[in-house]
Formats: sequence, structure tokens, C-alpha cells
Amino acid sequence: MKTIELKVTGMHCIHCEKHVADSLEKVAGVEKAVADHNHDRVLVRLSDDNASIEAMKAAVEADDSGFKCEGVVA
Repeated sequence: MKTIELKVTGMHCIHCEKHVADSLEKVAGVEKAVADHNHDRVLVRLSDDNASIEAMKAAVEADDSGFKCEGVVA
């Protein structure tokens, strides 16, 4: 199992964190997501090392919530 960190902007509260985490956990290959609105970061534990970053980005940005996934933090 692998863990990655995504930069996600637009989160302002714990409700935003939950929305982003829930969206990511619906993506194939994502086991768990924990968002932190104070640091614009989401830790994502993968069950499949080949999980699509593009699919995660699309899930975060799918609705009109205003969240933006800027990709994996190096």
C-alpha cells in the first residue's frame, strides 16, 4: 500500500474536508482519504498503486463546490 499527498484548495471547514474525502474514497484504488483544510492537503491511502491521479482530480473537482486539486505534493 502506498500513501500520497494531494494539494487541494478551496476547503474552508470540516464539512469541506468530509466532502473532499468522501469524493476521493469513491475512486477505484483509493482506500482512505483524510483532508486538512488548514494546510490544503489530503492524505490518500491507496489500495492499488496504479490508482489514477487524474480520476482523483476529477472526483475532487466534479461538482460546483469550488475545490481544485493541484496534484501530488512532492
